[in-house]
Amino acid sequence: MRKPEDLQPLQNILSNLPQWVSERILQQINQLTHYEPVIGIMGKSGAGKSSLCNALFASEVSPVSDVAACTREPLRFRLQVGDCYMTLMDLPGVGESSTRDTEYAALYREQLSRLDLVLWLIKADDRALTVDEHFYHQVIGEVYRHKVLFVISQSDKAEPTSGGGQLSTAQKKNISRKICLLHELFQPVHPVCAVSVRLQWGLRVMAERMIKCLPREATSPVVSQLQPSFRTTVVREQARSDFGETVGAVLDSISAFPLIPAPVRAVIQAVRTTVVSVARAVWDFFF
Repeated sequence: MRKPEDLQPLQNILSNLPQWVSERILQQINQLTHYEPVIGIMGKSGAGKSSLCNALFASEVSPVSDVAACTREPLRFRLQVGDCYMTLMDLPGVGESSTRDTEYAALYREQLSRLDLVLWLIKADDRALTVDEHFYHQVIGEVYRHKVLFVISQSDKAEPTSGGGQLSTAQKKNISRKICLLHELFQPVHPVCAVSVRLQWGLRVMAERMIKCLPREATSPVVSQLQPSFRTTVVREQARSDFGETVGAVLDSISAFPLIPAPVRAVIQAVRTTVVSVARAVWDFFF
């Protein structure tokens, strides 16, 4: 649980600033530590959305509402670890019903601006991607394509299937071909991931890529929700760095206030590097 003294190192650095300035900075930093990310999970029926979420995240998933994934209100799940929260939004996949696809387009246009990231799951054995491709280019478009991380799910079902305890060389080759195909069709901003929850394959790499895709303010609270095995050094250092840079951006925004006196602005700029360094150092207290 966070305590007021957790901010003491930052308070000490900001003590030379006018009280209202230091309080404003600390207030915004406190808001950062309580940021609640929203991640959309998209995929056709049977794509393995639930199993992937249960594999990645540590906390119990509790629905915010009883409304099933529909045309107007997707199902939301709120996750909690300690004082950190995040919301998963179950988004319906396209390509299963032409009538509903039109309705889903309106749903996505309404929700995309509210999401920090969309995990778009495509089954390893799914070859019907024409509607997905059209939807991505026409609905997601240039504005939101940076928010999409494509994930090839159920990689153990890639041909030739064996049902064994690990992927065969032939399956890995076909998965590589699938990754190349998705890059060709969708031209995504982020590298395509491939996972198999059943085999626990590819999940660590996917978790690391997911964290890199998130906006800076969202990385730390999402990291806190991951299963301990996925909170790798790479993931933690990415979140720590992002938190520091986000705190630095807070100081920059306050320094840019038109009514800030020049001497105060100079002090804010002078302590920026130290504040960012301390924010990184105390990251563990918050997350």
